[in-house]
Amino acid sequence: MEWPSCLNEYEKLIIRMDTPRVVIDNAVCPTATLVKVDSARKHGILLEAVQVLTDLNLSIKKAYISSDGRWFMDVFHVTDQFGRKLADDSVISYLEQSLDMKEHDFHRPDSAEGLTVLELTGADRPGLLSEVFAVLADLCCGVVDAKVWTHNGRIACLVTVKDKLSGCPIDGDPQQLHHVESRLRHVLKGDHGVCGARTAVSSITVAHTDRRLHQMMFSDRDYERHSPSAASSTSPAVSVQNWVEKGYSVVAVQCRDRPKLLFDVMCTLTDMEYVVFHGTIDTDGDVAHQEFYIRHKDGSPISSEAERQRMIQCLQAAIERRATEGIRLELCIKDRAGLFSEVTRTFRENGLLVTRAEVSTKGDTASGVFYVTSDAAGQPAHPKAVDAVRQRIGADYLTVKEEQRPQYRSKAGDDGDEEAQGSGGVGIGLFYLGNLFWRNLYNLGLIKSCS
Repeated sequence: MEWPSCLNEYEKLIIRMDTPRVVIDNAVCPTATLVKVDSARKHGILLEAVQVLTDLNLSIKKAYISSDGRWFMDVFHVTDQFGRKLADDSVISYLEQSLDMKEHDFHRPDSAEGLTVLELTGADRPGLLSEVFAVLADLCCGVVDAKVWTHNGRIACLVTVKDKLSGCPIDGDPQQLHHVESRLRHVLKGDHGVCGARTAVSSITVAHTDRRLHQMMFSDRDYERHSPSAASSTSPAVSVQNWVEKGYSVVAVQCRDRPKLLFDVMCTLTDMEYVVFHGTIDTDGDVAHQEFYIRHKDGSPISSEAERQRMIQCLQAAIERRATEGIRLELCIKDRAGLFSEVTRTFRENGLLVTRAEVSTKGDTASGVFYVTSDAAGQPAHPKAVDAVRQRIGADYLTVKEEQRPQYRSKAGDDGDEEAQGSGGVGIGLFYLGNLFWRNLYNLGLIKSCS
């Protein structure tokens, strides 16, 4: 690689030492590709590795995480979205280069150059997304792309815009930018002046929208429940307990498996400034079990019941934000002024609520994915309402698509050496925890089995 001129030889040596070593193995496991990553430990590096895997739409079926001093070693069992081992050499090569993070600090992403990224958070309500798009269209802001999440009555939205007439970023004109923010803030507050509405121009290049949306909703405290009974029976099962002898807090998660589940959990642990020292991730059919051994950045475990409850609520929220609710509608149509406002207004007029959305424009084509329900509780949208919306927008332009789900494999058909990994779920007893270190060392290939 080409080194920046500002680095001396010692700094180059440190970077070489800290560069992750990546091994991709298709021979060891008959059902998955093994991705092994060894690197110097630093806060957030585990999340970076998981982010690379999820951005390639890979499913993480198992993972073993172990940290020894200043070094960490991870093994991920991954498949493609169809449950198959990785066979495409170009994908494997890209994966190796992406996990080799030595160049990440020297090159800022330039995909957002010439554009303005707006961050919006506030209380969700029916029709809010349509109002946001209408304001942007009225102020001659062209929407390049947008991503919207809703959870627990809150909404977070990242919108990338440019001036529709000049094609320039709107933050180049402070007066125009102030006007846009003021109008959007008024829309977010609504007629009743709801508190908590926030609009801002992203002060950093948003390299990863999902990562930023997690941070926005966490800052907006979407994890807070209005009452103890607010958590439904379908909420992810999360337990937190301390392993006093070793000085760890043990976090166990059990829920339905889905794409990007581990990424969502790791985002929250990182944002809450916890460090994962050891962990196991396992799936059995469509059920995921995750187990993490964590401490604060200062080395201390969770120290109070209030902190423990907050951890449980935050992890449940992180998992629920992306949980698929509603019918998936895909849009592909010729772009025009006010299109996204018109589409989302049509949803509202027919009693459909948008729970999650991702839209973009490229050239003269606009595309998007919308998840719609009949109410905030996630009740299924009525087929007649969906048909009415499709007829209004155009049945050829708006189609109903089933959510693509990964292929699940039950443990019943797995090898015997994997059977022991299924007991890492919620409610694990402390007598069992001491075996984790030996299991991880064995799974990482650092020791041999004594059996």
